[in-house]
Amino acid sequence: MADINPALDTPTELPSNSTKSVADALNAALADCYALYLKTKNFHWHMSGPHFRDYHLLLDDQSAQIIGVTDAIAERVRKTGNTTLRSIGDISRRQTIADNDMAFVGPTEMLAELREDNLKLVEQFRIVKDAADAAKDNATSGIVDEWTDHAEERAWFLFEASRKA
Repeated sequence: MADINPALDTPTELPSNSTKSVADALNAALADCYALYLKTKNFHWHMSGPHFRDYHLLLDDQSAQIIGVTDAIAERVRKTGNTTLRSIGDISRRQTIADNDMAFVGPTEMLAELREDNLKLVEQFRIVKDAADAAKDNATSGIVDEWTDHAEERAWFLFEASRKA
């Protein structure tokens, strides 16, 4: 991240070297949230098969939850005195969740891929938690627990929805 423009300087009692590591971890998680959001919407739009309605609605609910956390993550970065993502290019440079540009993905494969991606997001949130704890950033450390729980819940629902009867 480049030095902060004085116009974007945000006061914080946390040491700047500590908040930089937290901001970097938050920005990586934010990039993955955007990648996961778009993939979830892609699969929502391209769902087919006998469970179409159930899966279509599940993925719509999950995508809304994922996009809903993005503002909180970005605002947490700003509250720590840092800057956040600025573009699709910035997201693509930081994301660890792979895009899926396949012309067709079967419903079972969609659910399995999204489950694994949500678990990758959990890993990213754990990195945020570790960085926040090291920086004594109690606010970030506390709020990331809820984000982790939601990602774990999404992975669980995707697993259960894809079980064979």
